[in-house]
Amino acid sequence: MPRSFLSLALTLFLAPALYASPGFAQVPAPTPPDSQADLKPVINFGGKELKFDWPMLKIGTGEYSEGPTGVTVFSFDKKVMAAVDVRGGAPATVNTDLARLGYPTSDFDAVVFAGGSAYGLETTTAVASALKDDGKNTGNWDSIAVALGAIIFDYGDRRLNEIYPDKRLAQAAYRAAQPGVFRNGAAGAGRMTMSGYFFGCKAHSGQGGAFRQIGDLKIAVFTVANPYGVVVNRDGKLAACYNDAGWPANITVNDLMHNLPESRKAGWATPSGPMHNTTISLVVVNQKMDAAELQRLAIQVHTSMARGIQPFSTMNDGDALYAVSTGEIEAEKGIVDSTEIGAIASDLMWDAILNSVPAQDPLPVITAQPAIPVKALAGYAGEYRFSNFVTVTVSEKDGKLYGRATGARKAFNVPLDQTVELLPVGPGLFAVPGRYPTVLDFNQSGTLVMNPGLWKQTGLWQKAKK
Repeated sequence: MPRSFLSLALTLFLAPALYASPGFAQVPAPTPPDSQADLKPVINFGGKELKFDWPMLKIGTGEYSEGPTGVTVFSFDKKVMAAVDVRGGAPATVNTDLARLGYPTSDFDAVVFAGGSAYGLETTTAVASALKDDGKNTGNWDSIAVALGAIIFDYGDRRLNEIYPDKRLAQAAYRAAQPGVFRNGAAGAGRMTMSGYFFGCKAHSGQGGAFRQIGDLKIAVFTVANPYGVVVNRDGKLAACYNDAGWPANITVNDLMHNLPESRKAGWATPSGPMHNTTISLVVVNQKMDAAELQRLAIQVHTSMARGIQPFSTMNDGDALYAVSTGEIEAEKGIVDSTEIGAIASDLMWDAILNSVPAQDPLPVITAQPAIPVKALAGYAGEYRFSNFVTVTVSEKDGKLYGRATGARKAFNVPLDQTVELLPVGPGLFAVPGRYPTVLDFNQSGTLVMNPGLWKQTGLWQKAKK
């Protein structure tokens, strides 16, 4: 209910004293915004920079850290030729039909990758309209801005809200694009990607890139890795995975694949979570290529990705790969032909897949902790709202702290409509044991931060638990 001006003024006046006084209930925090109007774009931030010399290729990233979710924009100084290869069973793309026509013309200005599932598709058209608004393109039929785009699914149980990359974020990322700088890891469209749901790994992934120059020839590859399958090192070991307790030590992808379907069952693994995943990728070369060569490049590199992701391009993936030629240098016989370019790019793409994997959150270590005064535990009690569909209720009973998720889904290891004990692991920190990390941080007054760190989810205190 809306509060009166006097009530609001008294709350603001008394808030510092109430927060500072031990034993007092926390002051109600504002309700999380249901719209995205107050979100602030974070531009060209996060991950580890990959730098290379290519003035024509500019890259910008943007994120809403509240999600977290983001967008990555690749733009070119002039129109380029492009082809597309779609392998996954659940793609969501923009302008792929135009790229499939195989015209020997340069029609495209940008490639846009984003989170937010189908809602993130507006980022692609937003970049196109920014190109027009900024005067780079016009309304003439031969100057229409055309952007290619694809999205990944970054909702489900990986986060507790449904913030998505929108027009404002995409245009900010495009306008801040820099030549020859790409951010590997949890940045841009890869801000909240995950991998390995097929085997229950539920590991964090991200976006990855790799670059190679041979004489004047330049090849760059980029991927936003959000696959249903697992990311695999070149030695066959899993690059990232929260292993099931029943798995053999030093497990490899061959162990998992050779033991299907048993390797997905209880005692091997307990697959859970959304079956909507996607890996979206881009190959850029500066050598002139005709439409047939460019299409074959897209197919060849996309096929190669099944080595670094297993299984790849399932019914639950929306995998799409774009191949772009900037046409800056002529193809010279006897130097590097299109098939060799495809082989080099394929090897680079495996590097890009591996470069996408960031350091994983560690599982909390449950050890004996000093007893916490009941008064302090009671101060953590309350309802913490993460979104319109997830609230975590925290309560104290007999000197112990408990949590329960309400709404439409559970909150990581905190079950839906069931109470679970929260075990202390540090000052103001509690954990729920399980296969995946679940840490609750009460150290910021008025908030509950779940899994503090790079992929944190923040709930705001609504009211005391009676």
